[in-house]
Amino acid sequence: MYRIFMIEDDEGIMEAVKNRAERWGLKFYGVKNFRKILQEFLAIQPHLVIIDIGLPAFDGYYWCQEIRKVSSVPILFLSSASEKMDMVMAMNMGGDDFTAKPFDIDVLSAKISAMLRRSYDYAGNMSVLEHKGAFLNVENAVLTYQENTIGLTKNEHRILTLLMKNKGRIVSRERLMDALWEMDCYVDDNALTVNIGRLRKKLEAGGLTDFIRTKFGEGYYIGGDHDEE
Repeated sequence: MYRIFMIEDDEGIMEAVKNRAERWGLKFYGVKNFRKILQEFLAIQPHLVIIDIGLPAFDGYYWCQEIRKVSSVPILFLSSASEKMDMVMAMNMGGDDFTAKPFDIDVLSAKISAMLRRSYDYAGNMSVLEHKGAFLNVENAVLTYQENTIGLTKNEHRILTLLMKNKGRIVSRERLMDALWEMDCYVDDNALTVNIGRLRKKLEAGGLTDFIRTKFGEGYYIGGDHDEE
């Protein structure tokens, strides 16, 4: 069971993250003594640390540096200090990622999953797919990018899930239509084209330009080095 250690002085935020972490089968530990954070870290030996910048006694930058002296564990900064300089400082001090408050719990969950997966080949129950900083939670059909949530229809969600699961590989139009048929949804070739077009517009509106590419005569793909014909 993966262990999450959260260093945060807001009890409400701590409880929200704790509930979500335990829901996904993660073991959650909240800081108890803000002057003995390193001792608690060493006792817990967490797989991931979530740390606020503004803390009692010493700030998150200080404790990040202390943790980095003894461990390369992934560290996610979570802070209302969201200026660019704060993010740069967090990364320079050894942080791996940064989420600004107020935050969307689904975005935070996706980042936690992605960091665990990159560091430990974590699969878990969260089923979060990632590409170019966009996170798709397969279970609740939530797509997030740069703190924004992009709403998807059932068809769009099924299409994007299949493409992201096959990142770097071409997925044929026939395979996409078969996947939609599994939902008892009648989709012909023209309807697939319409769904792909609408999905692309939503992604572009959310800042994800050229996220889905076309391999003419073969199908669609994301990632990889396929040249468009």
